[in-house]
Amino acid sequence: MIRVLVVDDQPLVRSGFRMVLEERPDLELAGEASDGAQALELARELDPDVILMDVRMPNLDGVEATRQLVESGTRARILVLTTFDLDEYVYAAIRAGASGFLLKDVEPAELVDAIRVVAAGNSLFGPAATERLVARFAHQAAPDAGHALDELTDREKEILRLLATGLSNAELAEHLFLSETTVKTHVSAILRKLRVRDRVQAVIAAYDAGLVSPR
Repeated sequence: MIRVLVVDDQPLVRSGFRMVLEERPDLELAGEASDGAQALELARELDPDVILMDVRMPNLDGVEATRQLVESGTRARILVLTTFDLDEYVYAAIRAGASGFLLKDVEPAELVDAIRVVAAGNSLFGPAATERLVARFAHQAAPDAGHALDELTDREKEILRLLATGLSNAELAEHLFLSETTVKTHVSAILRKLRVRDRVQAVIAAYDAGLVSPR
């Protein structure tokens, strides 16, 4: 069972997501919050698997709430909800540790798929969105980030470059003539060595270090 915390200041939006969750046997609504401050409290209390986080809210917005949750060591994966595709709030939330983003008018089936994807430890970005993210972060690379890649083997760096193009594990396996299990092992090692939560954060680290660059 995947337990989901819904965070949005609009009751109508929360009720819409609640209806979608209640119709799926493998999903459970763990709780609802109307702003970021309440989200922090409920996340600690309820320990959800996934948090659907609106970015624009009163009191404490979704970006700062995401940052504080990630810094607190939460195991929950955070999906950012936005009205505008990849706006500044979304970029900031991804920097802060969100695992993906969804438009608020997402189809119910897509919402459910997205929750399942991030709950499984994967990030929610196709090649096009990944490419735009990398291009966006090109202008705010972290200083001295190159040291973060020192621990990676040549094979791990190769896989990280391919991750930055948005390839799935299955596609990586096919491209490198490896088994999918071997690819998963490599990806896990990359995340551990870079000390990041998921593939999105690994791609950001790769860009920061100059390993990949926008086309």
